[in-house]
Order: sequence, then structure tokens, then C-alpha cells
Amino acid sequence: MRTLLTFTGFQDPFAKGPLAENEQAGPILSLLSARQFERVALLSTPNTTQHSRDTRDAIQQRYPQVSTELIDVPLTDPTDYAAITKGVRAAFRSLPKSDGVDEYFVSVASGTPQMHAVWILLIASGDIPARVLHVRPPRFVSRERPLVSEIDLTAATFPTVRWDVARPTPDYAPSKELGEVIRMLGIVGDHPSLLKALDTAAALATSDAPVLLAGGTGTGKELFARLIHGLSGRPVERFVPLNCAALPRELAESVLFGHKRGAFTGAVNDQLGKFDLADGGTLFLDELGELPSESQGKLLRILEDGILDPLGAKKGHRVNVRVIAATNTDLSRAIKEKKFREDLYYRLSVGQIRLPALRERRGDIPKIALGILDRINATLRHPKKLTPGALVKLQGLPWLGNVRDLENALERSALLSKKEVLDAEDMVLADPPGEDEAVSNHPEPQPGFSIEDYLKDARRNLVDRALDLANGNRSKAARLLGITPQALHKFVGKRQRT
Repeated sequence: MRTLLTFTGFQDPFAKGPLAENEQAGPILSLLSARQFERVALLSTPNTTQHSRDTRDAIQQRYPQVSTELIDVPLTDPTDYAAITKGVRAAFRSLPKSDGVDEYFVSVASGTPQMHAVWILLIASGDIPARVLHVRPPRFVSRERPLVSEIDLTAATFPTVRWDVARPTPDYAPSKELGEVIRMLGIVGDHPSLLKALDTAAALATSDAPVLLAGGTGTGKELFARLIHGLSGRPVERFVPLNCAALPRELAESVLFGHKRGAFTGAVNDQLGKFDLADGGTLFLDELGELPSESQGKLLRILEDGILDPLGAKKGHRVNVRVIAATNTDLSRAIKEKKFREDLYYRLSVGQIRLPALRERRGDIPKIALGILDRINATLRHPKKLTPGALVKLQGLPWLGNVRDLENALERSALLSKKEVLDAEDMVLADPPGEDEAVSNHPEPQPGFSIEDYLKDARRNLVDRALDLANGNRSKAARLLGITPQALHKFVGKRQRT
């Protein structure tokens, strides 16, 4: 569905021509005369309520096949950037999504200059996946300057907004306590997927239920565990992290649950385990999928009845420990392969939070990068800066290692570059893991080999994989592939016809 989003202005739906009695089509109607849309979303402010209604009526009369929606944006000051940003984001999120491919276009001919600037910034940052359309007044139209121009923001650079990472985003107002913990931990971003995870974490924090954090390496699972602990009311200092992947199999139970003297060869003293050390607080079990199977049954018992049995102890004792676990692996597959207990999984996932990958919230990348650079600059004699071009490049990379990967790249670039202002070409990026193996898997050119057939197969496989990851949503799959929804729709349609 092709959707046009636009504020209404005082020149809509009709503007006065050179003669007072001669009215001409305003910017919105002029645009509709040149471009086809299935839906028009009119953003209406208190000052343009009547203009919005008249524009809607004019569209319905001239283009009855076009669905027109009025969206009220309660602006008391049409020059307030923060209020405009909040209103535009809310308006875009309120639009229902179609079953097919959604294409969005934004007109910057109507409204105040501040409104135009907000549109540009939100589109350039990736918050709103739209293309910009500009309509010229009829007197300026010529063969060289057509009525409608389309602006490709991906091919340009724009000044970067310097975000204060300690300030809540304009349209998200967490509670005072949650806001303080977010600032203390340095969690940055305002993408809806991140805000949803933050809200879920805050809602679960005050209960004693276990929480399972799912997300790739570097998505901030330990940060979220510390956030939940910080809001739980338990002693701040009683947070005990443990990486299950680093546990030697033969010592895992001793490290987790403790042991008594003589429990096994070499146990010359009593030893407190992590559960005793975390008593009254929170135990964070990172990389849970690597926990040895021998220890999983004992962990399940503690979660169910709170009784801890150290190795060699004649009697168990009660502990009060909140367990937060994290995994970057597919536990459902581990369950099928009998490597992880299904009952333990369900006991741990009473509260479950999925942390989004960095590539899923690209609009947050410039803010995160600037926050990371501030921390890096605190250790440098000569602070570094990033150009808009550098931020655009960072925003377009896949970041398989997520925030940790971005942080490493920025630190590496800042240390290796002699420049004080780092541009796109100054970003020093590491080769993805397995790069050599990937190259070696390419076929060897030989007689009869067809590069066209090989690339065709590779393209088909990548499209199928993207559609699988996006659960069949073509718009999302197109974003994963870095192509337009129209290109993907055309490719799939052509493949279905052959």
C-alpha cells in the first residue's frame, strides 16, 4: 500500500492565485494530481483543523478511490521540535499496516519549517522508512524543474543531532526510578523494540519470578539483568554474575552450589557457592545454554522450593535468590537434542524478554555511537569527533556483534587514526568471524561454470532466508536485504511466474 503522510497547511486544500477570485490546488492536491496513492494520512494541528477537514473532503471528492485519514497532532506550538517529533512518531505508529508491501512517502510542502526538519531527521535516522516528496508552486514548474521531486536521503549526509544520553527521549517518559537506572547503566535508544523490552523489565523487576533474557552476543543482556536487579528492591551490591560457558564441567556444581570439606578429592575446606553468595540478591546466569546437564536438575529444584544442597552436606538450607538467566542460543533446539531440560526452560521463562539486535534498531546507532565515543574520549589526550558521513556508514553496517561490536570498532578507529575528526573511510572494521572459511566455500571457476547461474542461486537463497527471518513479512525482509520493498516484491513475483 502506497501511503502519503503530510501535515496540512494554510495553503490546503486550495491556495489563492494571482487574482483573488482564482483559486489553485494547494500542495497536497497538486501532489495527488501527479502521484498515485492508496492512502493519505493528514496530520492535523489545532490551528489547521478546518483546513484538514476541507482537504479530506476535497480528496474524497476528486479521488474517491483514495482512503483518507485525519490524525490529530495536539501541538500548542508548531515550532516546538520535541513536541513535533513526539507527534509525528505517534502518528506513524498509529497507522494500521496492510497485509502486503507498505510504502511510505512524506510531503514537505505543507506545514512549518520545523515540521519539515523533523520529517527529514526521522527519515534520515531510519525511524520512519519513507521517501521525501517536494511539490513546487506551479509558477516554478518547468522541464528542468518538474512539479514533484523525490529526495533520496540515503545518498546524502545531514548534520547529526547531538543526543544527551542522560535525557529521556521526547516521546518516552519512564518512571523516575527507571530513568535513573537507565542513565546509571548507560542504556541508550528509543526504538519501540528497546522501549518494549525496558517496560517489560520494569514490570517484572519487583517480583521474585525468574527471568530469561534472549538475545545475540553484545545486545546488553547483563545490562538488563542489572537494570532488573536495580529496580527489584534487593541490596544493590548483592548482584552475582556467572558465565556458565566458563564453568569446568567437573567443578560446575561446586561453583554453583558450594561444597563441604571432604565432599570430593581436593575439597580441603568448606566452600560457599554462587547461590549462597547471592542470598538475598540476584544471581545472573549468563550463557545458560552451556550449563552442564548434571547441574540443571539441581538448579530446577532450587527454583521450585528454594532449598540449596551443597555437595557433601547432610542437609540442605533455604536461600532467597532471584535468578536471571540469559542465552544467545536456541534453547528449543537444545531441548530437542536433549542438551537442555524442557522443565527447566519453562521454569526459567516465567518472565521472558527478547533484546533486539542492533541492526533491528538502526535509528539508535548514531546516539549509541556518540555515547560510546564520549566514554572513549575520556581516556584520550586528544578527543575524537565523528562526521555525519561516519555516522551514516556506521548506521548501515550489520553489526553481527551488536553494541559490543560497534564499541570495539569505534575504539579501534579512535586509537589507530591520527585525525581528530573521523570520516567514513577512517572507520577501522574487523573482518567478520569465519570470513576465510566463507571465501573458501565459493566454487572454483572452471570450464562450464556460469557466474550468472551462481549469483542467481545466491540471490534466491538470500531472499528465502530473509523472508524466513522476517516470518514472511516482505517489508521487513527487504530491510534485512538492504533493498526496496518494490524490488523484493518484483523478484518474488517474477520467481512465482516462472
